[in-house]
Amino acid sequence: MVMPRTAATLLSLTLAALTLTACGGDTDADGSAAAGTCDPADVKLVGQVRNESNPYEASWLDGGDLFAASVGLKQQRLTYDGESTKQQEQIRQILAGGDTTCLVMNVLPNGDSDTLPIVRAADQAKAFLVTQWNKPAELKPADYDRWISHLTYDGVESGRQIADALFEAMGGSGGVIALQGVLDTAAAKDRFAGLEAALGQNPGIKLLDQQTANFSRAEALAVTKTLLTKHGDAITGIWAANDDMALGALEALGQAGRAGKVAVVGIDAVPDAVKAVSESQMTATVSSDGPWQGGIGLAIGYCVATGELDMADITDVQRAFFAEQFLITSKNAGDFLAPKTDPAGFKCDNVFDRVAAPLK
Repeated sequence: MVMPRTAATLLSLTLAALTLTACGGDTDADGSAAAGTCDPADVKLVGQVRNESNPYEASWLDGGDLFAASVGLKQQRLTYDGESTKQQEQIRQILAGGDTTCLVMNVLPNGDSDTLPIVRAADQAKAFLVTQWNKPAELKPADYDRWISHLTYDGVESGRQIADALFEAMGGSGGVIALQGVLDTAAAKDRFAGLEAALGQNPGIKLLDQQTANFSRAEALAVTKTLLTKHGDAITGIWAANDDMALGALEALGQAGRAGKVAVVGIDAVPDAVKAVSESQMTATVSSDGPWQGGIGLAIGYCVATGELDMADITDVQRAFFAEQFLITSKNAGDFLAPKTDPAGFKCDNVFDRVAAPLK
């Protein structure tokens, strides 16, 4: 996987100028549609994630499809294969494709440094934007006209929660390896910080090794096989920053004849992971509800574009927030085997119902 480039390189991909026409209703001084005046039929919906081979991200796009269908529209599904330059080029093409003032984008930036050029390009094009997971701490939606919201999850808390569950399953002692995600992402950094915090409270647990597997099952399989060879039976627990990597680790354990002998945890609550937790093959995962994420970003943008939600009424907390997340163990896994939320049921008065706390 190609790692994200610097913001300075990516800024060169933003649009120098856009000639915009109105999509209906009132217009701004430059002739573009004013926020809140789009006819629902004129709204265009775009969801963009890294890839659909990751079941969590595939479920995100599926949730976007469900919301789009509920308002009589279709979502354009975009994937960029974890390549920052490809993501930026897709955004550039979308924004250069004609009238963009009734365009709503729900975007997963590849890394923190990718967010600024996306935000600037969308704001210049007067397209509505919701981002999720990754952004630099100092970058604020409230500083931009069309960047409606940024939502993420408390990665430190989720990283600590699965670590605590892992250490309990290990009986409070033993050796752990950690599989990190894409390092230029807030999610990877925060989740690993949560693991480190839990290690500080559990002196009987030793971190034997940590390597990045870039949120990829295939990479996690290869990395885990290498670490199993290196550390052998000293490994009694595997902490993974997402479920795709946890599932790759489970596969490696099976190939090494160690299935069921090493506790494994992850994050995302993808169906295979929830099933594995319910069958005690995995110890724990955390749900951010991928279908909900895919639908909610489009719903927020749609409601603002059509005027059912006034930007002036969106609070500072709603513009940048931690959303609710759910720890899943064998005790409650059965409740999560089916999707928790139907994005087709979103209404403009409930799009912020899962705000858990302001983004720090």
